[in-house]
Amino acid sequence: MEKSTTIDLAIDLISRPSITPKDYGCQTLIAERLQNIGFKIESLRFGEVDNLWATHGETAPLFVFAGHTDVVPTGPENKWQFPPFTPTINDGFLYGRGAADMKGSVAAMVTACERFIAEYPQHKGSIAFLLTSDEEGDGIDGTAKVIKHLQQQGKQIDWCLVGEPSSEEKLCDSIKNGRRGSLNGHLIIHGMQGHVAYPHKADNPIHRFAPILNKLCQIEWDQGNEFFPPTSLQITNINAGTGADNVIPGDLELIFNFRYSTQVTHIQLQERIVELLGDIKHTLSWRHSGPPFLTQPDILVTATQKAIQTVCGYKAVLSTGGGTSDGRFIAPTGAQVIEIGPNNATIHKVNECVNIEELDKLSIIYQKILENLTS
Repeated sequence: MEKSTTIDLAIDLISRPSITPKDYGCQTLIAERLQNIGFKIESLRFGEVDNLWATHGETAPLFVFAGHTDVVPTGPENKWQFPPFTPTINDGFLYGRGAADMKGSVAAMVTACERFIAEYPQHKGSIAFLLTSDEEGDGIDGTAKVIKHLQQQGKQIDWCLVGEPSSEEKLCDSIKNGRRGSLNGHLIIHGMQGHVAYPHKADNPIHRFAPILNKLCQIEWDQGNEFFPPTSLQITNINAGTGADNVIPGDLELIFNFRYSTQVTHIQLQERIVELLGDIKHTLSWRHSGPPFLTQPDILVTATQKAIQTVCGYKAVLSTGGGTSDGRFIAPTGAQVIEIGPNNATIHKVNECVNIEELDKLSIIYQKILENLTS
């Protein structure tokens, strides 16, 4: 079977071992393709992170394709059916690290633009690409820095489509029109180490924290709303002790995460935790990965649902589930932000793959969205 331009580009991108923050020329390849159809290219390197900002047109409204060229590590390569950086087509699927998350989407974005601009060279508004090599990592020198750079230049994004893999059962059955916020806590309960035979001479931090842990697991933080499920807290690590069975530990260390809705703020969650701890001796630190964001059903959502209906024949549902994405850096600027991409069943897994027929359809959907918004 003859491969499409989308599949060819995806293969070229997947073959580059661009584990965060390395780009391995992915953005150079994309920039060359975009420059050939009239895009102005701006390469932005912050620290060890490569970022690409490419624009076609000078007027508002501004529509942005956003994504990343970095991938997560492969894990044990001997567990893969095919080498993770040797893209392989087998039984209708393209295998390789980044196939679904998200080099396939990036390839579909590029080829969608190539066809669209060939047909509508004088389209309304502007089209841009915002790509980073630091989405899977700390996210410090990637999209967040590019957004600050754009704001300093007075550029306002109106609509943004992030190519994260959003599909659940079939292509584009789900549109992410928001994401929950993420708040990470690192808690140390301080006690006093001692011999188990002399508990009165020690202070067991596990015993002190146990009632609080029970309360944490039972609290209803909020009830969610029309778009978001209730806020949830998950304990991700808990550790105490020396490994000996006759030593009361001196400290208990706990790591936990909130995925929270728009019904509560990260400050309110922090205050609740501090209130629960009361006068227990402790050390507590926080890392706020990003606030929740929501794009109300409006111009961008409508154009996207229409495109999916045209190409696939069904209506996509709106969802705010899943993890965080770089949309959290873009939405606070006032932009409407959505995420649509391929099936997410194999992302970050061994044998990551994408259905090649669906990837070609995804490129057509992206093209139809452009037509609905700017033609």
